[in-house]
Amino acid sequence: MNDTHSRLGAPYMIVEEEKVCKECQSRTFYLDDNKGEHVCHNCGLVYDKVVIDYGPDWRSYEGDSAMESGERVGMPSTELLHDKGLTTDIAWTNRDYSGSTIGSENSKLFRRLRRQHQRTRISSSTERNLAAALGELQRLASQMALPKQVREEAAYIYRKAVEKKLVRGRSIEGVVAASLYAACRMRKIPRTLDEVGQFSRTGRKEIGRTFRAISRELMLRVAPSSPTDYVPRFCSLLKLPAEVKSEADDILRRAESIDLTAGRGPTGIAAASIYLASKLKGIERTQRQVSDAAGVTEVTIRNRYKEICEALDIDVNDL
Repeated sequence: MNDTHSRLGAPYMIVEEEKVCKECQSRTFYLDDNKGEHVCHNCGLVYDKVVIDYGPDWRSYEGDSAMESGERVGMPSTELLHDKGLTTDIAWTNRDYSGSTIGSENSKLFRRLRRQHQRTRISSSTERNLAAALGELQRLASQMALPKQVREEAAYIYRKAVEKKLVRGRSIEGVVAASLYAACRMRKIPRTLDEVGQFSRTGRKEIGRTFRAISRELMLRVAPSSPTDYVPRFCSLLKLPAEVKSEADDILRRAESIDLTAGRGPTGIAAASIYLASKLKGIERTQRQVSDAAGVTEVTIRNRYKEICEALDIDVNDL
């Protein structure tokens, strides 16, 4: 039950609980946010005195305007930092709270404090390895231009791999690359193993082996890549309009309905459908251009192109 009341000027919320009032056997209680108390709605008995508020820690010195605008204290926690962003950091600006430059004596003091602070933040070998791995993850994700949600997912997968001791006997770079590849697949922003291996310090084979081990041990729900997931990115690289993308999606839907995509590489099928769609719409791109954008050979595009035309009864000579 979610009804709000005002009693003695303080906001209350009526909540239905499993607990029963000892005095009147009522099951309806007030939740006083200001005092952190559960109060019986019928007789006023205080049932719980310390109720923790797990909501965000809003803080404002300007009335309710900052709270309404969504401001909050401190940065939110993130998986991309080894301490999840929950520790403080001493800035390197050498300025005080008013913006004035700190004197030479105090500068030396703050240098020592920063050095000691860094040592306490990363004290154990596990934290040092985690910090190094997350730094490598950020570097790799930046080069691949991946969004933040993929980076967060990859960092979470890597932490789980460390907990399961899957990093032992494997290189940190390989596990990071495999975690990023898995996160891309799970977030429907797929990248091929060749693309990940191009920017990683490890090879394609090692990334593939590590990915299979991680997905098996952590029981990741990684669905097979669909050719449709690659179409928006390839069309963007080829600077094709939305009508070509829609046509390519329609071709892929028809191809999937007759199981033409089964057992074939998703990038090759996606590239061929884009090549065919561009020809149908009169906005042609050469096989070399599509090949460079998709990272597959021209022979693969030609073979998939012919298979799609034959299966969907599209006359190639009319194009």
